[in-house]
Amino acid sequence: MTHNPAQSTTTHHTHAARKQQKLREREEALRRIEKKRHDRALAVAAREKKRETASQATILTLPVASIVPPVPQARLHLRHRLSFVSFIIIVLGTSLFVSWYLWERAADRYTSSAGFAVHSEDMSSPVELLGGVANLSGSGAADEEVLYQFIQSQHLVEKIDKSLNLRKIWSPPATNSDPVFGYHAPGTIEDLTKYWGRMVDVYSDSSTGLIEVKVQAFAPEDARAIVQEIYAESAKLIHELSAIAREDATQHAEENLARAAQRLKETRLTLAEFRMRNQLVSPDTPLQIQTGLLASLEAEMTETLISIDMLKHTSTPTDPRLKQAQRRREIIAARISQEHQKLNAKQGSMHSIGFADLFGQFESLKVDLEFAEQSYTASQAAFDTAVAEGRKRSKYLTAHIPPTLAETSIYPNRAFLLGVTFASSFALWALIMLVWHSLRDRH
Repeated sequence: MTHNPAQSTTTHHTHAARKQQKLREREEALRRIEKKRHDRALAVAAREKKRETASQATILTLPVASIVPPVPQARLHLRHRLSFVSFIIIVLGTSLFVSWYLWERAADRYTSSAGFAVHSEDMSSPVELLGGVANLSGSGAADEEVLYQFIQSQHLVEKIDKSLNLRKIWSPPATNSDPVFGYHAPGTIEDLTKYWGRMVDVYSDSSTGLIEVKVQAFAPEDARAIVQEIYAESAKLIHELSAIAREDATQHAEENLARAAQRLKETRLTLAEFRMRNQLVSPDTPLQIQTGLLASLEAEMTETLISIDMLKHTSTPTDPRLKQAQRRREIIAARISQEHQKLNAKQGSMHSIGFADLFGQFESLKVDLEFAEQSYTASQAAFDTAVAEGRKRSKYLTAHIPPTLAETSIYPNRAFLLGVTFASSFALWALIMLVWHSLRDRH
């Protein structure tokens, strides 16, 4: 068999081509496998990262500190100068002006004070021992409250102004004009009353009933004079209120007593007219006599009837003694009838008043008299009780601190007023600065 070199070469090239193709297929398969592994690794890494992100979602992360640029060197701006100038004007300027006014222009004021209380008499009366008399006690505002309102009233200001000329007293001296603390004369009574509230202080203690009054004036004698006038007018008011209370307590009782006395007088006059008209003091004695006479006549009638019955049985009808006894019976019966008519006679044109009607009228007048006497007695007791209660209500004003005379002035309190002015002006300046800077920062 012969060997063909051309066929052998062709076979050799075909085998080499197949080998190269297999190598390429293997390499592609390896690349695909490697790619799948890489994709799978990426997927696993993505899932892990997603899980970590989900688990750390609630964990707050601190911001990364940024590097602040260096602060430039501070300089004095216009706003700083304006703030300083406003502080000088508002705070220091106001304080300096107020201090100058307080120490150079404000007039010294002197104080006079007095303390007093309302004293009530507490007297007991024997009339209080009587029973059945109504209690005449009343209720009203406390005396210290009345005085507290009275001292601050326009009525008192008018009265003291007429007596002391308050407009002149409270006007500062001409050498020391004080328009802030002084009174601007003449002004109206409302202006004077308003200034009175500034210069007069009233302190009332409802638990003890004590009242204290402090008055300011530009002279110590004027302050004491005003306090004395306040005390005098207050004492006069308490006296008037006490008199009104006594009058109110006794007026009603006095009217009742007058009516009871008039009723008693009229009843006694009526009884006296009755006695004069009937010519007797009391119908009791004539009635007793008349009753005794009737009893005697009834006894005589009984004896006569017995005699007639005996004569009828022992004598004839023509017996003169029987006729005489019958005549006696008729006379006694007529007398008894007359006496009964006297007892029970009626008022009329033919008959006079009988003893029964006379006795009834007398008893009625007697009852009216007893009632009038009892009413008068009760009214007299009520009047005595009212008078005693009125005396118990007697009140007067007593001063436990007489009006004082000052030697040194304590008003105006210059240091205190200057401190208040400085604090107020500083607070106002600080408020203005805060508002200004807040508006500036906002823009």
